[in-house]
Amino acid sequence: MAIIHLDGERREIPDGTRLSSLILDHPAGSAIGIIRPATQEQSQTDNIAVDTTAGEVTIEAAGEGTAFLTGVAPEKLVLHWGDRYAAAFGPFSTSFQPARKPHLYERGDVILGCGGYDPSRSYLIFSRSRHSADHGAAEGGGIIGRVISGRAIIDRWTTGDAATKIEPVVSWADTSRSFTTTDRDLVLEDGMQIVTHMAIVAQGFTSEKIDTAAAGSVEHLLLALQRGTFVIRRATSTHILDPRFSGVENIPRDSRGPRREGTVTVRTDGKTAGGVYIYRADIPSSLVHSVVGQVVRGIALARIAKEGDEISVQLEPRRIDLLGLPLARAQEIAQEHGITLVFDKDGSDRIIVSQEPGTTLDVLAEKKVTVTTAPLDKVIDIELDDAHAPASCEVFRRFTGLKEHDAGMMPVFFRFDDVVLFKPEIATGTKITPENIPIDESPAAALGITNDSRKGAGLVGVRLSKNTEFGPTSEPFEGTNLIGRVIDTEKLKKLREKETVYIREVRK
Repeated sequence: MAIIHLDGERREIPDGTRLSSLILDHPAGSAIGIIRPATQEQSQTDNIAVDTTAGEVTIEAAGEGTAFLTGVAPEKLVLHWGDRYAAAFGPFSTSFQPARKPHLYERGDVILGCGGYDPSRSYLIFSRSRHSADHGAAEGGGIIGRVISGRAIIDRWTTGDAATKIEPVVSWADTSRSFTTTDRDLVLEDGMQIVTHMAIVAQGFTSEKIDTAAAGSVEHLLLALQRGTFVIRRATSTHILDPRFSGVENIPRDSRGPRREGTVTVRTDGKTAGGVYIYRADIPSSLVHSVVGQVVRGIALARIAKEGDEISVQLEPRRIDLLGLPLARAQEIAQEHGITLVFDKDGSDRIIVSQEPGTTLDVLAEKKVTVTTAPLDKVIDIELDDAHAPASCEVFRRFTGLKEHDAGMMPVFFRFDDVVLFKPEIATGTKITPENIPIDESPAAALGITNDSRKGAGLVGVRLSKNTEFGPTSEPFEGTNLIGRVIDTEKLKKLREKETVYIREVRK
């Protein structure tokens, strides 16, 4: 038999077990972190993992710290008090002689102290910032270790938090022993650590209280990662970057702060504005980065991931975006979250087309959301063709609202014969380069957008019948980019000029 750790949980498995047998529900294509045992390194560095209700921290023990930390019962470590300088877990009984004098502590120091100079009321104290204090520790300050991973977690601890597990961990600094893989046939070895995902908690979110100061930039995080995948396009010594939502304008600069290991930020300006960053090392704050979250479990995966990897992530909270949903489904979601749903009109054929507040944290804080609905016959389903017109589809989604939501809108500009034209508000200077131009004919129900070769660039249209001369916007083929098709063609016949039409993207 072999002993492995799966996402921190100890497992005993038969020799020769393959990775696939342990990750049956893991998304295909998502990379798994594999950390091979390093016995020699482990004997040189005593690292202790402390899993808490707010996240995991790793302590590099000093002196007799290893024996003490691995011997203390986790159920004794409940947060007893905390302030801006330190957080204390306990009490529990030990035996040492308090020095009865103050000591200078640095951020991350782990201290064995006591209350009232009584070792029977001892505490495990984590230093949150540099300070001088008498914590009832032994001569020399009672420092038994230092937090080397998860320092941001010690700032999150609040009333009710507690340790759930304490165990020694194998050092895996040697990257030749650590790697990511999508090979499900990998044979597991004794002592391996397997990390399947990262857990991220949004800035301002706790189960007890919601702080909406960063609601705008947090919403961008929830949008960018709502499908549960972080796609790494850049990996450096300090961070990994998912730029899929780069190019988004007007992201609020809500929350500045130090970018410590495990901190998640959204860039608010520059070429990669809208990109999501996860930090592997501590670096200073930045004027163009808004702190939007914290990795509370699985930071090892961020450390060893490489460019091109797709990592599975679990977000808390899940995004609450009701646009495009049937009213009945929106009511179910509201009930699941304990939220009051206020709507304009009841009916089984009503679709959500707007919501207020528009951000998840605001909805959770107010415990109420007001929605506007439209009848199903006013909502047109479409399919977009990213495979053949990725750039044009991106422009279309951005300026109709489909990039942020499952439902968007466009004003009807003009209609004649079997053609309906729409005029979304596309920003001046937006490039619509020719792509996916019709060759022999424009198919019936094709959705098109006029490209930059014509004066009417940005005009969107659909033609109900096929045509061998003109595209959906009634431009010659060379001026038309085909971006998808309209599913609900019958609804187009009822549209009137200057009317706003709601659209909903159907994904294959």
